[in-house]
Amino acid sequence: MSRLSRQSLFLSFLLQFLLQLPWSSHALKQSEPPTKLYIVYLGERRHDDADLVTDSHHDILASVLGSKEAALESIVYSYRYSFSGFAARLTKAQASIIQGLPDVVSVRENHIHQLHTSRSWDFLGMDYRQPNGLLAKAKYGEDIIIGVLDTGITPESPSFTDDGYGPPPSKWKGICQVGPSFEAKSCNRKLIGARWYIDDDTLSSMSKNEILSPRDVEGHGTHTASTAGGNIVHNASILGLATGTVRGGAPRARVAMYKICWSGSGCSAAVQLKALDDAVYDGVDVLSLSLGSPLEDLDTLHVVAKGIPVVYSAGNDGPIAQTVENSSPWLLTVAAATMDRSFPVVITLGDNHKFVAQSFVLSRQTTSQFSEIQVFEGDDCNADNINSTVKGKTVFCFGTKLDPEPDINSIIKVTGDKGGTGVIMPKYNTDTLLQDGPLTLPIPFVVVDYEIAYRIYQYTNENDGTAKVKISLTQTTIGKVTAPKVAAFSSRGPSSIYPGVIKPDIAAVGVTILAAAPKDFIDLGIPYHFESGTSMACPHVSGIVAVLKSLHPEWSPAALKSAIMTTALTYDNDGMPIQANGRVQKIADPFDYGAGFINPNMAADPGLIYDISASDYLKFFNCMGGLGSGDNCTTVKGSLADLNLPSIAIPNLKTFQVATRIVTNVGQANAVYKAFLQPPVGIEMAVEPPVLVFSKDRKVQSFKVTFKVTRRPIQGDYRFGSLAWHDGGNHWVRIPIAVRIVIEEIYSKIS
Repeated sequence: MSRLSRQSLFLSFLLQFLLQLPWSSHALKQSEPPTKLYIVYLGERRHDDADLVTDSHHDILASVLGSKEAALESIVYSYRYSFSGFAARLTKAQASIIQGLPDVVSVRENHIHQLHTSRSWDFLGMDYRQPNGLLAKAKYGEDIIIGVLDTGITPESPSFTDDGYGPPPSKWKGICQVGPSFEAKSCNRKLIGARWYIDDDTLSSMSKNEILSPRDVEGHGTHTASTAGGNIVHNASILGLATGTVRGGAPRARVAMYKICWSGSGCSAAVQLKALDDAVYDGVDVLSLSLGSPLEDLDTLHVVAKGIPVVYSAGNDGPIAQTVENSSPWLLTVAAATMDRSFPVVITLGDNHKFVAQSFVLSRQTTSQFSEIQVFEGDDCNADNINSTVKGKTVFCFGTKLDPEPDINSIIKVTGDKGGTGVIMPKYNTDTLLQDGPLTLPIPFVVVDYEIAYRIYQYTNENDGTAKVKISLTQTTIGKVTAPKVAAFSSRGPSSIYPGVIKPDIAAVGVTILAAAPKDFIDLGIPYHFESGTSMACPHVSGIVAVLKSLHPEWSPAALKSAIMTTALTYDNDGMPIQANGRVQKIADPFDYGAGFINPNMAADPGLIYDISASDYLKFFNCMGGLGSGDNCTTVKGSLADLNLPSIAIPNLKTFQVATRIVTNVGQANAVYKAFLQPPVGIEMAVEPPVLVFSKDRKVQSFKVTFKVTRRPIQGDYRFGSLAWHDGGNHWVRIPIAVRIVIEEIYSKIS
């Protein structure tokens, strides 16, 4: 199913859903004592049937309020799936009476939790409410201009209103290019520029729904732009899920959109280069590109040479090795990871065994009643085999882990058309599932892991013909899951073009990100929606770069990249090594997440930086001082191990190699740093000198890292390690290391 058809289907279901919502409200009667919202907790459920649980709540309220009608008017929420309880509007006296009832465990007045961003920014530690926090110190990215090359933008979004903004920075030279559905007034003091680009090839193949203007039809550009630099918007959600405050990483930054990607025809490299060129002229401070191809955009070196950091997504072809894109060493390449927010649903079997999975299940999709399970095994799980026998039943697909994945969309559609009540299916992970897609479905679609799938299968065999299941509505929980984890879809290194460079560089949140939606959604009262991908991780880093650039305007793109990489996290919120999702979950390595997971607060004060000028890049490639005249920048002239990157990759270590690095002290003037080594297995590492002493007059120091093979293996795979400089205080300046021991010059890893 195409993206646009999925969007149309989503809008159709949203409209049906919204038409069912009770929009009316009841005014308080002035003669009645004031009421407040109280939470009544009753402990474990006494009924398996959720409706009976809710009926018991009504009975309790009716016994105090005097009638069933009064109970229905008072109750706000019935908690009936994981425990029993309810929230209701009560007077203080009524709450006191309920507290004294025998079945009541506790009654407490409701209190307001601090709103969470669509969670991602709070998970990254960038709380916009802290008066002395990173954002406040950086003035929320005030007047930093973020250029976004993407599918266009939706100017009506609350993320781009200009209340409280002054004129654009005086250096800004950009324009507001008009077109259908995009007038000159569509730009403002927040969205300060918009251009669109198209060529004949794109024009001939683009979707008929496209609009020849900066208007975003696809929705991708609106989402990424708001993630990087959107306003602070409170009380955002999608159909009640992920409620909180959405914003960009630099919420006071200015945004400029360069529409180079078109629905149905992609992003032309020719127009991309033109947009990059215009962006440099216009005066952008940061460029964010959530796109890519197997080839490199070498002309981006020109942009970086102008002092503009260029942030790219790593690609969505993981977990396969050597799929990372945008791996030029001057770019900041971003992998995607999860965060600590989850959307659990409870699967209850007829024998009352319960399993927790993740999906989006809304009240219009299910009545949360038991239904019979109909099993389809292996290749039988396909749309052609699903017929009217599934009416009133939940389809359960069960197969071995080696089965090719069936056509999920067709199975769900046919099940719904034939009167089925839901689909349960095993998958390795939900990294790509939790987007808008499940919200468009007429029936619940729930993914379980293979262990749970096998237990459901056992239950159906033991209860042939009588096996039943029910699926709860989705809840939103925060802080109860291990995170971050590298997303299964996130493209992996090593780079096939630059094997001497560790890529990706960094990981950031990119799974189930709530951000601004296109106009079709807004018209239905849905201004924010979910997306997942390295496309979503990229603007998180772009926003952080904007904040760091506001704090440190003198830092080069390489310095900003160094600060981000050398302060990255390699441990999750449970203190364990970060994992990488895939068919087999494993401990993440530098080809999964580069230096680790981004840590913006520490990046603001990295201690030391590994800086590189544009001329340094030219020394190592056959660029001849320029990017053209028959020369290219992919053929290495010198050893890439000596390019002053905040990482070291040696893809062909035979016996012995030395890498040189230079660090600049950007912290306290007088500082002493000691080296801490974690050598790759089978490699002896040494650093000379092992101690770096900085002073007011000596801010720059160089050192050499020696790698020596200590164990002679058969032709080897990559081994990983790290080098960290520590000043005895808060600064740990860590870089990742990847080394492959080789015997033959040319060796294919494919077996």
